[in-house]
Amino acid sequence: MNHHIQEPTARRARRSSIVALALAAALTGVGANSVTRVAGGSDTPELEETRIKMGKWIETQQLISKERKDWQQGKEVLVGRLELVKQESTSLHEKITDQRTELDDARLKRDLLLDQNDDLKASAAKLADAATALEARVKQLFASVPEPVQTKLQPLYQRIPEDPAKTKASVAERFQNVLGILNELNKANNDLLVNYEIHELADGKPAEVKAIYVGLAQAYYVSAGGEAGIGRPGPNGWKWEPSKAVANDVLTALEIQQGKHTPAFVALPAQIQ
Repeated sequence: MNHHIQEPTARRARRSSIVALALAAALTGVGANSVTRVAGGSDTPELEETRIKMGKWIETQQLISKERKDWQQGKEVLVGRLELVKQESTSLHEKITDQRTELDDARLKRDLLLDQNDDLKASAAKLADAATALEARVKQLFASVPEPVQTKLQPLYQRIPEDPAKTKASVAERFQNVLGILNELNKANNDLLVNYEIHELADGKPAEVKAIYVGLAQAYYVSAGGEAGIGRPGPNGWKWEPSKAVANDVLTALEIQQGKHTPAFVALPAQIQ
């Protein structure tokens, strides 16, 4: 860049030297012809030519000066533009570097999110399998749940999907439903429940009885005629067996439960499985 700026200056210097030599030659001619002008009393053709050359030389110097000034101004403008371009280039490189850094960070975050997404999908699949297993277990238990408890849990039980793979319910909703059923079963297992039911008595005839459930594992009933029986849960529902021996004790237990008898210990047969 500096080489191209200096080269026009050297040419102009040589051109100024040539003009100076021409001027000297012209002035020599002026000295020689001055005597003739003084002696003759009028300008000679050589003097007029010298004046023309002097005028052209002055004009040339003015042009050179103007060109030098214009070139200097142009040079300053170019240098300023060059500096601005350098600054813009530096700023652009810095922005590119920053954007590359941001892009690398974004890619790293994306990879981390993809890994987390894969982990979440795997966890969700395990939770879905766990929900399916719990739902299957609840279905097995539901058959051995006392009838009044089944009636109470029917709205929750109906929410269990027929086909877990095609259900629209979320895993969270399925877990919430199963936990609701198990919570009610836990309450029933720690409570005494009295219910009016129809059972087949010893003579094979159905009759209304009053049943008392002790948790979810044992139950007793007694009819208005004093016939009693014992019930236990099975895989396909409850099994009931007539038992006259427990009639008085079952009646006493029912009266205590209803507040018609003072609290007392009542011995009733139970079978633990």
